[in-house]
Formats: sequence, structure tokens, C-alpha cells
Amino acid sequence: MPSFAERTLCAVFLSVLLTSGCAKLHQVEAPSLYYGNPIKRSIPVAAPPIPRELAKTALPDYVIEPPDILLIEAIRVVPKPPYQIGPFDVVFVQVSGTIPDRPIDGPYTVEPDGTVNLGPPYGSVPVAGLTAEEAMTVIHRHLNQILENPIVFVQLAETAAAQQITGEHIVGPDGKVSLGTYGKIFIAGMTQEQARATIEGHLGQYLENPQVAVELYAYNSKVYYVVTQGAGFGDGLARFPITGNETVLDAIADINGLESVSSKRIWLARPSPMGGPDQVLPVDWRAITERGRTETNYQVMPGDRIFIAEDRLVAMDTYISKIISPFERMFGFVALGTRTVSGIRFFSQGGTGFGTGF
Repeated sequence: MPSFAERTLCAVFLSVLLTSGCAKLHQVEAPSLYYGNPIKRSIPVAAPPIPRELAKTALPDYVIEPPDILLIEAIRVVPKPPYQIGPFDVVFVQVSGTIPDRPIDGPYTVEPDGTVNLGPPYGSVPVAGLTAEEAMTVIHRHLNQILENPIVFVQLAETAAAQQITGEHIVGPDGKVSLGTYGKIFIAGMTQEQARATIEGHLGQYLENPQVAVELYAYNSKVYYVVTQGAGFGDGLARFPITGNETVLDAIADINGLESVSSKRIWLARPSPMGGPDQVLPVDWRAITERGRTETNYQVMPGDRIFIAEDRLVAMDTYISKIISPFERMFGFVALGTRTVSGIRFFSQGGTGFGTGF
């Protein structure tokens, strides 16, 4: 027969179980042993706090996906030697001993025909297909016919391909961004830092130690949705990009508040892993708006659905109208036909006025 101490221990254990409520239990291995075997005990595990208006959390590193737009800036873009100058490249030309009011000192863009126009009276010099040193020799030979002992310096200032790197680039459906003559690079699923390293690694095939800066210009792939029931008139759906700071109140403000067919029954549905339990967070609209409470003004996460239920009375009225309307139209046609037939009979019998049936 159990001793008094054993009965007391059992009673305490049962009382703990009965008063534990609906806390989620998780099986863990207890350190104690019973006949040499570990005992599995269920202990309550607290759920992680849900971010709210006054207790927001920072979102994890942004993962690039289509159709995000990146802003790429070329910091160091030096072609591997020997680089041959091509159309739309920019060369820096500096010449000493020029005509006093006609200096040659600055960047010059190579024309589509492959020449550099040095302006009057010097004219144009073909440089396409030449290295910077070869272009310097050709320009010196050309200016030597006009000037006396000119000193020429030529340096590649910017390549046309580098101009294709700098700017806004949209991530295509294939997860790649296009860098013009440098080809396309797959960056979907990467963070900004990973994308920068990938782009620099790709450009390293053509450039000497390239350096680029990558920023997100448009956050298009991470969104949340606001769904409004239409009380029989069709549900509404709005899609908004995530900036990392929105709450339920912000989301409803984005649709200009609640409609006349909407109720105050609102909840936030958060996507769950496949096969996982539904994550539905009720929203107390009156508490948020009338009393400034923040407990249910949840921070919105990517993929969240904010659902605004319809007003049940309006929905019922719409439902009844849909049932009655066909009969009203049918009875209307019957009444119109009856009155028309009565009027025809009245006039065919020699009536001179409107009868009571017409």
C-alpha cells in the first residue's frame, strides 16, 4: 500500500497537471533515471513573443527575388590589359602646346565610327581597336601636323561596358540581372552582400579586381495582403510591399479604412510550413482605435494576410436580394403583360378612355 508521502507526491503532481491550462508541451529527456531508463517528462515551452506596435523586431537579411530592382554602382572597373578602345568608351586626353584659346584637356567620348573628335581646328582621330598607348601615338602623330612639338597624354577614363554596370537592374523571372556585354548573373535567393560578392566574382573574368556597390532600389518581392469580404459583392484584395515597419493599423490605413460592408471582425493569418498548424491572430479593432491599445496591433511580416470579415447583416440582405430579385423581375414581366393585354381588350371594345385595368 502506498505510503502517505507517496500519496502526497501523486496529489501534487496531479494538481500541477490540472492547473497547467492549455500550455504547449514538449517531450524532453529528464536527467533522473528509473530502473536505469531515462524518464520522459512533458514540460511547458513558452511560445516566442509576437512582434507588436511597441515591441517590433528587425526583419532578417533581405533575400533578393524577382522582381526586385537593384541599384549597382561601379566603384572600380579597370579592364584587363591589353584593352582595346571601342565606340562609346571615354578617354582622357591632355595635350600641352595647343593653340591658347583651343585647349585639349578633358574626357572625350569615342564616336560610333571609332574616332575621337578633338574639336576645331584639330579634327577627329581614329582610335577604335587601339590600346591607350597606341591611341596616344596616333593622336600625337595627328596633332604634330598642326602643332609644334605637342606633348600628348591619353588614358582610358571609362569603358562603355562599365556604363552598363552602373544603374538600376531588375531581377528577371529567371533570377538573373543583366550587365550588358558582361552577361547575366543569377542572384535570386541571395542577400545584398552575397549578390555583391557574386557580381564581383563574375566581373573578375573581365576586369582587374572589380569593386561594386549593391543596394536595393525597389522591394518588390516581399509583400503582404489585405483581404476584404464584400458581403456578396465580391471580395477585395490589395497587395503592398513590405518595408519592415508596418502594423495591422498601417495596413488598414493603406486601403483607406474599413468599408461600409465591413465588420469589426479582423484577424491576421500568417503562412505556416506545409502541414503546419494555422497561425491566426485575432485583432481587436476597437481596442486599437478607440483605446490606443497595442496588444493586437501586430507587426506585419512578409506573406501575411490581413482578413476583414463582412458585416453579416449586409451579407444577409445581399443574399436575400439575390433570391428575391429573379422573382421580382418575373412578377414584373407578368404584371406588365397583364396590363398590356387588358389595355388592348379595352380599346378593341371601343373604349375611349383608360380603364382601370390599364
